[in-house]
Amino acid sequence: MSGRRSGGSAERAIRGMFDDAGVRGWLHVAELNSPSARVTVDPGEQLPMGSVYKVPLMVAFCRLADAGLIDPGRRLTLEPGERVPGPTGISILHDSVTMSLRDLVVLMMTISDNTSADAVLRAVGAEVVDAMCRDLGMPDTHIRGGVVTTFSRLVAETGAPSLDAALAHVADNDTVVPPGVYDPAFKASTTPADMARLLRAIWTGRAASDERCAFMRDVMRRQPWTHRLASGFPYDDVTVYGKTGSFGALRHEAGVVELADGSTYTAVVFTQAARSDAKLPRADAVIGAAARTAVEELRGRQGT
Repeated sequence: MSGRRSGGSAERAIRGMFDDAGVRGWLHVAELNSPSARVTVDPGEQLPMGSVYKVPLMVAFCRLADAGLIDPGRRLTLEPGERVPGPTGISILHDSVTMSLRDLVVLMMTISDNTSADAVLRAVGAEVVDAMCRDLGMPDTHIRGGVVTTFSRLVAETGAPSLDAALAHVADNDTVVPPGVYDPAFKASTTPADMARLLRAIWTGRAASDERCAFMRDVMRRQPWTHRLASGFPYDDVTVYGKTGSFGALRHEAGVVELADGSTYTAVVFTQAARSDAKLPRADAVIGAAARTAVEELRGRQGT
């Protein structure tokens, strides 16, 4: 990887990449051990975060485990009637599932299982997650009930008779999406800057104990999706840790990129596409491309 631009030209280049991909973009990429060395594009704007909310939920769970207030090995049985809609994991199973809270965290983070996340959130408590965010200096991050609240708000805002109908409504390019659908005031929301701060806390051991932070990093390394952040770093000697988030026209990823020489960068890229199609490969790929451009800029500065 190589390349060097001034900070302003790097930001302009990234904005141009977002424009070419047909998205509005927000970005915060920084050196892990020197967070003042960063490239940003509107990093303080609050947005609905989709499944990225599972990262602060995981941190709150680990802090409760450290304090002895929750047993990671406690087993829960999730009945078919407790399923939360989603394309993966327990959400698509038909029978009762019994699993430890810790393994539910693994499922919610690796394959973004919504039913697992809802069970963990009920065990942890949304107010505990929000308090953790305040404690770690994330004033613009609010969970508000996670995906269940997001879905219920979506149905109310669209006036649709069901969640499927509401999702179809926001995915239809020929309909007008009600303005409240993407209003962060009523959904799990955050800013790229807040998420970068949380990732840095996980990687530097400030989010929880060393053991729990190691667990969180390992879980984020196992996310299988490579079409967003990881697409910008397609090399065997680069490790990408991440958590995606999607909601309507929003496509996000918050993660960490570790290069072969050990240099490490927090990378948070949020986007909102001009179109609402479920499949927009360029909108996914620009997340990785923009992050790579920012990392190349930061590496170039190190050589000056």
